[in-house]
Amino acid sequence: MTQNFDYDLLVIGAGSGGVRAARKSAEFGARVAVIEEAALGGTCVNLGCIPKKLYVYASEYAAAWRDSAGFGWQSEGITFDWNTLRDNKSKEIARLNAIYERLLEAPGVEIIEGRGRLTGPQEVAVGDAHYCARKILLATGTWPVLPDIPGIELALTSNEIFDLPQLPERLLIVGGGYIATEFASIFSGLGSSVTQSYRGELFLRGFDHDLRVFLAEEMQKAGVDLRFNHHVTALQLDRSGAGIVAHFSDGEAAFDVVLFATGRRPNIAELGLEHTGVTLNDRGYIAVSSDFQTGEPTIYAVGDMTGGWELTPVAIGEAMAFAQTQFGGQPSRMDYDCIPTAVFSQPPIGTVGLTEEAATAAGHAVAVYESNFRPLKHTVSGSEQRTYMKLIVDQVSDRVLGAHMVGSDAGEICQGLGIALKLGATKADFDRTVGIHPTAAEEFVTMRTPRG
Repeated sequence: MTQNFDYDLLVIGAGSGGVRAARKSAEFGARVAVIEEAALGGTCVNLGCIPKKLYVYASEYAAAWRDSAGFGWQSEGITFDWNTLRDNKSKEIARLNAIYERLLEAPGVEIIEGRGRLTGPQEVAVGDAHYCARKILLATGTWPVLPDIPGIELALTSNEIFDLPQLPERLLIVGGGYIATEFASIFSGLGSSVTQSYRGELFLRGFDHDLRVFLAEEMQKAGVDLRFNHHVTALQLDRSGAGIVAHFSDGEAAFDVVLFATGRRPNIAELGLEHTGVTLNDRGYIAVSSDFQTGEPTIYAVGDMTGGWELTPVAIGEAMAFAQTQFGGQPSRMDYDCIPTAVFSQPPIGTVGLTEEAATAAGHAVAVYESNFRPLKHTVSGSEQRTYMKLIVDQVSDRVLGAHMVGSDAGEICQGLGIALKLGATKADFDRTVGIHPTAAEEFVTMRTPRG
C-alpha cells in the first residue's frame, strides 16, 4: 500500500461499527487509526444497549418476586437500592471499555483521543494535529435531540438517565419510540410512578399494529400511565425548586425527573463536512451508496448516522462488509432482509420480517395466524400478563413473511425465527416442525387456523 499517507484508513468514531471496521481492516493488513473523544464502545456500550439491558434485568426482579408467591416463596421485606445498580453498571461498562481497547490494539490499530474534524477529503484534524489517510470512515452515530419548548433545559435525555443520583418517585417520559417505551417499563419495574406521553395515537410506529395495541394494554396493566394524543407544552420548576411541573395539552402535573426520548439525529456537528463533498439525504442523514461511499469518493460512512436500521448488529454488519470490500479483497454487501429486532419493554417485543400492514402494502395476499394466551407460569403466579404471537403468511407462496411476538423471551425466540425466515421457510415448514412442550415458543409451530 502507498506510503504517502499516515494511514490507509482513518476511522472517526469508536462505536460498534467503527471498532469493527478498524479492527477487521487492520487484520487485513491496512494501517489504521481510530479517533474517539469519549469512551470506547460508543452509544451501545456506554449509553445504550448494554446499560439499558442491565437495567431491564434489574427491573424484572420486582415482578419475579411477586410472581414467586404463588409458587410458595416468601418474599416480604424485599428492597431495591438504586446506587448498587448504577455503580455496578458503571463497573461493567468500564470492563467493556477495556475489552474494546484490547480488540483495537491487538491488530495494531492506533487509538487517537479527541474530536476528529474533517479538513479535506483525506485529512482529519484532532486539536492541533493533522492526519492524512487514503480513506476515511465516518462512524459517529446519532445523538438525542430535544424539542424547542419553554423549560426544555430541565429535561434529561437517555444519555443522562442511567446515572441519576437517586431513583425518581415520579417520572415523566416523553416519546413513543422504543427508547421511551423501554425506559417506561424499566422505571415502572424499579418502583417509580411512570407517565409516558406521546403525541401520536399509538406508540412504536412502524411495528405491527396488533403488537402495539397488545403491548399498550399490558403496560397499562403493569401500572404505566400511557397518554396518547398528548402533548407537553412547557416545563418549569415547582415552588420548592426540587420538582418539575409539566404543562400538558390537557392540564399539568409535577414530576421529579422528566426524560425526553423524542428522536435522535446524526452526530455530525463540527465534523467538518463542509470541507468535503459529503452530502446529506432529505432526512438529514449522511447519504451513502450500497458500498457506504459518500458523495466524497474517499470518505465512507456506516451505522446509525446513515439513517438505515439503527441497530448495533446492523452497524457491525455494515462495518464487516466495508472492511472486506475495501481491504480484504472480498467484495461484500450488507443484506438487510429479515433483520430480527426486539423492544425490551415489559413484556418485550420480538419481531422479524414484514408487519401485516407492510405485507399488504407490498401487494401480498396475506393469511394471518395469531395466538393470545396466558402463559403456564402465570396460571400459578397469579399475574394477568398475557402473551401474543402472530405470523404473516403469503397465501400464494405459503412463505412466512413475518413473525411477531409480545411476551417473555420474545427477543430470544424471534432470533431463532429470523434464521427460518432468512431461509425462506413456509407455513408448511412451521407446521411440520415439532414443538418443545411446554413452552411459549411452541405456539409458533402449532397455529393452524388463519384469522377470519
